[in-house]
Amino acid sequence: MKALDKISSFAGNTFALWVILFGILSFFFPGGFTWIAPHIALLLGVIMFGMGLTLSPTDFKAVFQAPKSVIITVLAQYIVMPILAYGLATLFQLPPEIAVGVILVGCCPGGTASNVMTFLAKGNTALSVSVTAVSTLLAPILTPALTLLLASKWLPVSAGSMFLSIVKIVLIPIFLGIIIRMLFRKQVEKSVAALPLISVIGIVAVASAVVAVNTENIVKNGLLIFGVVVLHNGLGLLLGFVVAKGFKLDFRDQKAVSIEVGMQNSGLGSTLALAHFSPIAAVPSAIFSVWHNISGPILATWWGKNSENQEPPKDKGEKTA
Repeated sequence: MKALDKISSFAGNTFALWVILFGILSFFFPGGFTWIAPHIALLLGVIMFGMGLTLSPTDFKAVFQAPKSVIITVLAQYIVMPILAYGLATLFQLPPEIAVGVILVGCCPGGTASNVMTFLAKGNTALSVSVTAVSTLLAPILTPALTLLLASKWLPVSAGSMFLSIVKIVLIPIFLGIIIRMLFRKQVEKSVAALPLISVIGIVAVASAVVAVNTENIVKNGLLIFGVVVLHNGLGLLLGFVVAKGFKLDFRDQKAVSIEVGMQNSGLGSTLALAHFSPIAAVPSAIFSVWHNISGPILATWWGKNSENQEPPKDKGEKTA
């Protein structure tokens, strides 16, 4: 068991490298990965079930202890990223399928990787975990509604079908995970350390499958999509930080909000794109999965190493606890 825990920890710490490596392999050898595509929804369901196994009432403490921070972050998540996506799709006059794909990933909730990045950045990890949980639970309503509002000028959007998909592949597995944790707490706690390995395998498989079925589209539009994804992620990180600073949250919260807003559940974006649009619509999510697992660790590492220097100095007259 200890060996499995070490492997799981290693996989989690080197997540970005595996995404990049298998993204490259699936591009050059697509035949070895296209078989995964029909199983993407199942893979995401397994990942969400794992997320449910890790959740407990304490993960929602921040919702009640600091509701202002949670509400601000969730609103920023579902306002900043969708509007940025719509603006970038319009500005760059993206083809319809790609435009919808960019908007779809922008309308997804935050990804669980944001919790790890917030921890590494020495931000408010409790806030990040709570916001990820809340935004994910709101996804069945907000993701289809925002996609319908912003993407329907490019392609028809069935918000009802998308709602049912998110309920099946996100909500039900999460609630099953929570129930299993409640019924078999001791057994779950012994095996929870292996969950990062399962998540890494799942997300890497999803990204690889999307790349494999889109090699021609990536050759044709990959550079454009990559540029848009980098801007989307970078501006999301920046504006998340600006919003938190504007509401005068403390510096640890500012880092958490920035990372939570800028990092999306790209696995969900890929799954919804393949199920409700076309394979090429899933490419922005796949590239986002690769890129935000590069930009996130870079930002988190920089913030973490410079944490003391980055903390704003206290006023001379400010009392210490």
